[in-house]
Amino acid sequence: MAIGFDFGTSNCSVAQCKDNELTHIPLSGEGFYVPSTLSAPNPESVSEYLFRCLNIKPSDETGETVLRRAIKENNEEGLEIRADDIQFGQTALDLYLDDPKYVYYVKSPKSFLGTLGLRDVQLSFFEDLVCAMMANIKGRTESYLGDSATDVVIGRPINFHGRGGERSNQQAENILRKAAARAGFKNIEFQFEPVAAGLEYESTLTSNKTVLVVDIGGGTSDCSVIQMGPSWRGKKDRSDSLLAHTGIRVGGNDLDIAIAFKRFMQEFGLGTNQGSGLPVPIAQFWNSIAINDVIAQRDFYRPENLKLLKELYKGAESPEKLVRLIHTYNGTLGHSIVRSAETTKIALGEAETHSVSINLLEEVFDTIVSKEQMSQAITEPVNKIIRIVLEAEKLAQTKPDVIYMTGGSARSPILRAAIQSVLPDIEIVSGSYFGSVTAGLARWADVCFN
Repeated sequence: MAIGFDFGTSNCSVAQCKDNELTHIPLSGEGFYVPSTLSAPNPESVSEYLFRCLNIKPSDETGETVLRRAIKENNEEGLEIRADDIQFGQTALDLYLDDPKYVYYVKSPKSFLGTLGLRDVQLSFFEDLVCAMMANIKGRTESYLGDSATDVVIGRPINFHGRGGERSNQQAENILRKAAARAGFKNIEFQFEPVAAGLEYESTLTSNKTVLVVDIGGGTSDCSVIQMGPSWRGKKDRSDSLLAHTGIRVGGNDLDIAIAFKRFMQEFGLGTNQGSGLPVPIAQFWNSIAINDVIAQRDFYRPENLKLLKELYKGAESPEKLVRLIHTYNGTLGHSIVRSAETTKIALGEAETHSVSINLLEEVFDTIVSKEQMSQAITEPVNKIIRIVLEAEKLAQTKPDVIYMTGGSARSPILRAAIQSVLPDIEIVSGSYFGSVTAGLARWADVCFN
């Protein structure tokens, strides 16, 4: 059985195309999307869970070393790993929000896969995380369809990371491939996510068109200019129809982080001074919420930084604000703060202002954000997305007939207006914001494996 698998930064979803009939697979009750999250008692429990509960062995010697170390540390802590210790999706998020201090929580591991400079053990750990999430979704898919999923097309962005170029892409794709193989997939193919979204849009066309696909996901934004329509539909060789690709590691998560930084962090002391008159270092505020930057998160949560935060607090001109960074550190609350920014972004899609409560465990405080303030906060990531849209049109050397926008953040009226302002004479259309990539991957799986 062949499936399309959107292993997304924000959500994961699966679909099957059989005899031109598309079936989206329910993965959470009747819901088709599972948040790309995982919770566990500690980081080491993920490797042991795969081995002990799912009988999934490491893929190489480094993985075996990670597993042995995990078993040793869990034994020393008296922790016996059970299948229900590892949770996924909304359940994982609920556990984290309920008790963030004592829950190991991971959101969007896909964001880290292209980071260069990671040690072998770190790469192996990310492989374990991805494998656990893939195995969970594969099991749910097979339970629903009553058949084994052996063949899969997995979506991937044009570029996984802003730095590293093709080396980053190869590293990330290699992690995904190894994780998928360990999860039990036998034949594995990849397809660019904007191309997949385009394939789904193509199924609705009655005439040939040149389409600029703009896919704004949780972690990346990608553009493809594609010739599509009845003349191309069902062809396995689409090389002549693919005119241009551009991609950047900026997506919905970056919009949320920008809102948290620009609109929340002043309540944590951003812009205030130390007793010496020097400003409190900006990096402390940024690193606390840069949840898609493994290095920034490591720097903020290292033990030495807590000592530095306490020193800054003692000499701060606004200690009542700066103490909130210490609360963030103690409660591992970066994800929770960014989650509040995400709900603010969603609310301001319809309202002019939004009051949000930020829960730091030791303190809960409210702050108000206006739509204009949000627009100003996300100016930089929005401009970066606009640049790749224009670059794609330039590389294609042809004017598109239509712009097809997809991805969760494509719903933003700010983003749609920004794209329309630079390409005013081209119609913008949309399909399923969340489901078009998955559907296109399933259609491509039907072409690849049948």
